[in-house]
Amino acid sequence: MTSSELWTRATAERYDTEEAEISSPAALGPILDFLAGLAGDGRALEFAIGTGRVGVPLRERGVPVVGIELSEHMAAVLRRKVDEDTLPVTIGDMATTVVPGGFALVYLVYNTITNLLTQDEQVECFRNAARHLEPGGRFVVELGVPPLRLLPPGQVAVPFDVSERHLGFDTFDLVEQVLVSHHLTLEDGRYRRDASRHRYAWPAELDLMARLAGLEPERRVADWDGAPFTQDSTKHVSVWRKPVT
Repeated sequence: MTSSELWTRATAERYDTEEAEISSPAALGPILDFLAGLAGDGRALEFAIGTGRVGVPLRERGVPVVGIELSEHMAAVLRRKVDEDTLPVTIGDMATTVVPGGFALVYLVYNTITNLLTQDEQVECFRNAARHLEPGGRFVVELGVPPLRLLPPGQVAVPFDVSERHLGFDTFDLVEQVLVSHHLTLEDGRYRRDASRHRYAWPAELDLMARLAGLEPERRVADWDGAPFTQDSTKHVSVWRKPVT
């Protein structure tokens, strides 16, 4: 067990509905194009596969996908979509769990590496990715850039969504490099409150983790469409490659 917080049954059951916008064909298209292009004719391993938002349609593209997922409840939702023979899933943490075989691609999307709340565990996640990769294979991470420039002196909270049915904001512990993501969601006339902890990391910090795992930087872009990564980018999609020799 790692420091990751476990997704509950209730959270797993509503996950697909709440994330419908980023699960649409328009949103998934560039992600699937990007990942399928890197996988080529090889197999792909998704760390923290969740309910299969990305893994299931990637498998439908013809890429053999295997998943690792910490929450049995999330994996149970995925299993309603596809059977074990078509998309195998191992219950375990993404920092230490090992599955059989080699992979052309290991990927980790939607800020999920931040679920590991210590730097050591994030380093082990990179090492685990390298462990599964065949020579020449790639590790892909999608992660937001910490929005600390938005914090004036004395402020510790940054809103990321203010809409009719949802209020979301992050609070930051700048010493521990941990943020808490707060959600107030209007549901049946009442607000449901949820919160989750995350360890944020900078792109340069991830590059060092990759180096410790024996991976080489190959590409960093601002989104799945391949826009250039700049000092104003709010997130990045980074690719590291396992050397052939």
